Amino acid sequence: MSEAQADMGLIGLAVMGENLVLNMANHGYTVAVYNRTTAKVDDFIATRAQGKPIIGTHSPEELVASLKQPRRIMIMVKAGAAVDAVIDQLVPLLDPGDILIDGGNTHFPDTIRRTQALREKGLRFVGTGVSGGEEGALTGPSIMPGGDPEAWPAVKDIFQDISAKTEDGEPCCDWVGEGGAGHFVKMVHNGIEYGDMQMICEVYDFMKNGLGLDNEAMHQVFSRWNEGVLDSYLIEISRDILGYKDENGDYTLDKILDTAGQKGTGKWTAIEALTQGQPVTLIGEAVFARCLSALKDERVDAAKVLDGPGTTFEGDQAAMIDDLEQALYASKIVSYAQGYMLMRAAADDYGWNLNNGGIALMWRGGCIIRSAFLGNIRDAFTTHPDLVNLLLDPFFEKAVETAQASWRRVVSKAVELGIPMPAIGCALSFYDGYRSARLPANMLQAQRDYFGAHTYERLDKPRGEFFHTNWTGRGGTTASSTYNV
Repeated sequence: MSEAQADMGLIGLAVMGENLVLNMANHGYTVAVYNRTTAKVDDFIATRAQGKPIIGTHSPEELVASLKQPRRIMIMVKAGAAVDAVIDQLVPLLDPGDILIDGGNTHFPDTIRRTQALREKGLRFVGTGVSGGEEGALTGPSIMPGGDPEAWPAVKDIFQDISAKTEDGEPCCDWVGEGGAGHFVKMVHNGIEYGDMQMICEVYDFMKNGLGLDNEAMHQVFSRWNEGVLDSYLIEISRDILGYKDENGDYTLDKILDTAGQKGTGKWTAIEALTQGQPVTLIGEAVFARCLSALKDERVDAAKVLDGPGTTFEGDQAAMIDDLEQALYASKIVSYAQGYMLMRAAADDYGWNLNNGGIALMWRGGCIIRSAFLGNIRDAFTTHPDLVNLLLDPFFEKAVETAQASWRRVVSKAVELGIPMPAIGCALSFYDGYRSARLPANMLQAQRDYFGAHTYERLDKPRGEFFHTNWTGRGGTTASSTYNV
């Protein structure tokens, strides 16, 4: 059995787990590893881990015995029941004050439950989002920890050491908040990621099928965009994908089936938006776009029957490409604004004290949605910590104002050409709704009162007073109780 010398233990040697272990070892930490299939441990020790301060163990007992106290064990297994099974294995082997860390894509209510249950046993629990994929895990991910605040001092140094750094050297990792806050922020990150990816797909579709650009031309467009306001990881990799050819000299992108899957975090974000009553419309549309893509056979059959406008683009192609850049930028601002609206509502609901500027910093490097304008988001919340909506910050207000005409031209032209733009189109609809002092919901309330006596408030009376109209003359004066959905 190994001597207690490891600074960190890690269970689960899949892609993310292996790379996080190597990252820790490269930063001078000794790491003990365990995997249910122990042959994977032996293979890892004999190959990628060879010569590094990494200890292979063949049982939970051996892993625990190899760790310095307080023990810190990171769990990198499939979210859900597998995490609970590992925790159940470990708890009898641990001492009060030991720390368990779940670094998977866990649904935040599970983290709330686990934090409380382990606290009652004298153990500390951290639920942390880790973003950056395989490369980020190895070279520096974005890390979003939450859970038991008493655990943070014991994991802070190692997490901040292995995390990505901004240009100023600041770690893309800081304490997010109690309970499920870390995994909630990671969930919203993934939802925004869904939206960013979908919007890039929409402008790609517009350029390919609307403007008739070939892959090399689009590769050049994305290269230029990545040097401007859209500078980001996802624009960068989209540029590379557009330029990538296989061994036969064919573009790989053109051979990929147009059906997209999901792991659930985007769906969780959309569901939580409904639960919190927040209009996070763009992420919802991005999730539904993936669902629609999955109906491949139905779409192929429908394409034979259903007609579109049959028109082609006529106009200044270069000007439209510039419009697409501005439309994508404005829609991206809306997506982040909606994400922050959801985090703000959840913080109020769950009692979290979220540092919105700090979250933007955590997303500034290492993670999938890292982009240049996250620095502007951080500045917005640093200057105005109580900022209600990102769209109301002077920088973003000006950016959307500048982009607005282009944004409208793109959506209008997409409708004319029959090119679907669910995310960019709904971003514009949200913007128009949010800037409207008066929406037609008065008609909706009248309808509800007409058929269900659900009552309504009046413009000429104080808020909180409710009224019912006997619209037909047959309904009487009895009203239903008011409620919010």
